[in-house]
Amino acid sequence: MPSSTTVPARAPAPPGRATEVAPGVHAYLQPPGGWCLNNAGIIVSGGESALVDTAATDSRARHLRTTALALNGASAPRTVVNTHFHGDHAFGNHLFPEALVIGHERTRSEMIAAGLHLTGLWPDVDWGDIELAPPTLTFTDRLTLHVGSVRAELEHIGPAHTSNDTVVWLPEQKVLFTGDLVMNGVTPFCLMGSITGSLAAMERLRAFGATTIVPGHGPLAGPEVFEQTEGYLRLVLQLARDGHRAGRTPVEAARDADLGPYGTLLDSERLVPNLHRAYAELDGTPATDPLPMPVMQTALGEMIEYHGRLPCCLA
Repeated sequence: MPSSTTVPARAPAPPGRATEVAPGVHAYLQPPGGWCLNNAGIIVSGGESALVDTAATDSRARHLRTTALALNGASAPRTVVNTHFHGDHAFGNHLFPEALVIGHERTRSEMIAAGLHLTGLWPDVDWGDIELAPPTLTFTDRLTLHVGSVRAELEHIGPAHTSNDTVVWLPEQKVLFTGDLVMNGVTPFCLMGSITGSLAAMERLRAFGATTIVPGHGPLAGPEVFEQTEGYLRLVLQLARDGHRAGRTPVEAARDADLGPYGTLLDSERLVPNLHRAYAELDGTPATDPLPMPVMQTALGEMIEYHGRLPCCLA
């Protein structure tokens, strides 16, 4: 992990809150949605329940557990679906020992490879006593999960945010849990996935016909959120083309960039790693190929340099 500049400690954000978006279907939202403040889902039907993702820290995952139990008569969730391998969506898995953890096959392998590495970027965060609990049931393309009378369709889409993104689609309720393929009001992050793959993913997400979108970060949305994500990604590609043609490095292109309406998105410093990924794709790196680890470390280090300090994490 790249070295960082120390910043004054800031109070963590409040715990998440559950909002019912369809009968028995709850979005667990953690405002404001920045680094490591992810959303989750709680599905309750017929005395059974399931989670879509957990949370980053011990205390946040425990609050999610308390909320899930309260929504289902103190019965614990029987399944947890991880939308991808990142720790903010999965570090809390171990606090649901009754549950079968499900994820894409690469979610398991990449989660094991990454370990608890995320905690090293923000050493001042009170992570608590977390343990790695990767998926024990994996799939490659699609899987159907039944929670009482609710049918949840799990589908692998990507590479986009990562190589292993899974969406959870509830066709009868028209609710789509996107994981970090979509972040509402928060800057997309594609360093470990693909810019062009993310654009292709938006077309696939739009085809579900969802009326309620539960993004990986940020407030609830409708399908208009896909346009916001697409607009930002197309701007990144244009900035990359212009910078690449002019011989500027990704961080130099970022310093010259005008983000326009996307400049108000949370965590705008992600432009630097996004440009690194876009440059690689312009140089011929296939969307399916990850960047070498040294390149990713450089991108994250330059992001901190560009931002002038370690990005803010209120987890």
